[in-house]
Amino acid sequence: MIKAGIVGGTGYTGVELLRLLVTHPAVELAVITSRGEKGVQVSQLFPNLRGRVDLAFVEPDDTVLKSCDVVFFATPNGTAMKSASALLEAGVKIIDLAADFRLRRAEEWEHWYGMPHACPELLAEAVYGLPEVNREAIRTARLVANPGCYPTAVQLGFLPLLEAGVIDRQSLIADAKSGVSGAGRKAEVGILLCEAGDNFKAYGVPGHRHLPEIRQGLITAAANPVELVFVPHLTPMIRGIHATLYATLTDPGADLQALFERRYANEPFVDVLPPKSHPETRSVRGANQCRLAVHRPQNGKTVVVLSVIDNLVKGAAGQAVQNMNLMFGLPETAGLEGIALLP
Repeated sequence: MIKAGIVGGTGYTGVELLRLLVTHPAVELAVITSRGEKGVQVSQLFPNLRGRVDLAFVEPDDTVLKSCDVVFFATPNGTAMKSASALLEAGVKIIDLAADFRLRRAEEWEHWYGMPHACPELLAEAVYGLPEVNREAIRTARLVANPGCYPTAVQLGFLPLLEAGVIDRQSLIADAKSGVSGAGRKAEVGILLCEAGDNFKAYGVPGHRHLPEIRQGLITAAANPVELVFVPHLTPMIRGIHATLYATLTDPGADLQALFERRYANEPFVDVLPPKSHPETRSVRGANQCRLAVHRPQNGKTVVVLSVIDNLVKGAAGQAVQNMNLMFGLPETAGLEGIALLP
């Protein structure tokens, strides 16, 4: 059994990791940390885990975490990088669900996150954990940077088009909407029920922290510079991301449906829907799935891709478990075969 530890087990991604790992056939939950809830039974804070998790939250301690085979960091940005070197030296594999290792350049990290990087020497080693792109590198990785939720939905939608070279790389637009859980489990006025309910707004238009991550992935896919406008929005729902992606077609003869179907034919967690489909966020609620539909309105020059994921699953905890499966030589789908919840 794989001994797993979770640092920061009280947030939404932390409890989602617990939900997925507790039923995983090859995992034993060993350590769950939280400074604020030290000593509290996990099932007391999260009653859905009653009878499933008998552990209590403990103080974060590298000595204890070194006994694990893998440690998930479901923590704020800037936390994992402080413990990564010591854990890696002890032979522990790390999957960071925050942004500490997603960007390749320490200067870019400092610009977007406002703090110096604690271990810039590990940035070159860290593998970006989008399995649909880096599957083989993930298999041999010690340190995986789990992608952000917006970057997952946006990259999976644009990848087939960029890899095939059928769109203008300088005119990409990502119009993305997220449920409120994407903001985390914290007390903040803007995400209170009376503030976020019956409301819809854009934010981060001048520059969102996920922009450099998305751009980095798209540049890699295109093997050339790209120009991207990324506008995130907050929607009055709990879970889900819907990304509407726009690009200008440069190859009018391209069979877009076939292109997407070929690219994702062997991907267990990417579902290309039939022509004229409109994927809904509820179709992926609670599932480690990205559903895509590609359109060419009025047979014109604009390509529209619709991409939906659950921000807490394929956009966070589910993708982290998918990466763990690859790192430990397990079937990629292990523990992740649950069906989306309806209604």
